[in-house]
Amino acid sequence: MKTAITELFGIQHPIIQGGMHFVGFAELASAVSNAGGLGIITGLTQKTPELLAKEIARCRDMTDKPFGVNLTFLPTFAKPPYPEYIAAIKEGGVKAVETAGRSPEEYMPALKAAGIKVIHKCTSVRHSLKAEKIGCDAVSVDGFECGGHPGEDDVPNMILLPRAADELKIPFVASGGMADARSLVAALAMGASGMNMGTRFMATKEAPIHDNVKQALVKATELDTRLIMRALRNTERVLRNDAVDRLVEIEKAKGKDLKIDDIMDQVAGVYPKVMIDGDMDAGAWSCGMMVGLINDIPTVKELIDRIMRDAERIIRGRLTGFLDGNIAVDARVA
Repeated sequence: MKTAITELFGIQHPIIQGGMHFVGFAELASAVSNAGGLGIITGLTQKTPELLAKEIARCRDMTDKPFGVNLTFLPTFAKPPYPEYIAAIKEGGVKAVETAGRSPEEYMPALKAAGIKVIHKCTSVRHSLKAEKIGCDAVSVDGFECGGHPGEDDVPNMILLPRAADELKIPFVASGGMADARSLVAALAMGASGMNMGTRFMATKEAPIHDNVKQALVKATELDTRLIMRALRNTERVLRNDAVDRLVEIEKAKGKDLKIDDIMDQVAGVYPKVMIDGDMDAGAWSCGMMVGLINDIPTVKELIDRIMRDAERIIRGRLTGFLDGNIAVDARVA
């Protein structure tokens, strides 16, 4: 399948693996790239630019296909050395960067000078247009269904994607709620040139995370995520667990007086405990609503091959069947 996204990044399939903290290591990124998608190493999971350079080299040993690096620009007390991270990306020969969080405008000259294609994750049309204006090559349009930070507008992808198609001139992918062939076909129909999957790639054999996490994803339904930190205007969608239940109770009790210190124990330093140690109640960790569509733990190649095979079946069989007057095939996927 050829789209503006496959052409932009030199990949076979219009599927991108989003950056995920303590998930996006070389093992997963290389597996996605080897299967024809665009794998992404999560830059700030590597605590120093030197460690990122080593992770890029590890990934380079595992694949000869294109892969990228995620750089998230977030307000922090200790600002990461972003120029040094960008230098490591450049020196590693990486030609794709997924940016997220705050605007990457300050760092666009360095990224473009290195010949790097930039896809910025946005939760609104207005932010997508700003990304286009500052020179981003593509946008990952992130709907309210997504795991992690969905923004504060609460617009789901059935509305957000067509709105983005109406306004943007650069290509974009659908992010948030993306899980299978139906997701991809729907995203294409609404104007996207591909899709970005995060949570779904966690439930694969190559994802370098504890099996407890993968089993929790298979077990969960679409009703098992919660929105936290709304009062702080730093909304995050997470998987419900005991720690999240405690956090929600604190938020209810504090109301508008909530401070980050009130919930620090539930949100700080959580990811290594969950993703590496398998402590499922260590705190709040990001998970999308599409978790309700996860029923198995395939290899990355099995997952991507299935998506592309079923997408072709839906397009050629079900959709054209409506036009031809035939009884369309079942839209369910394996």
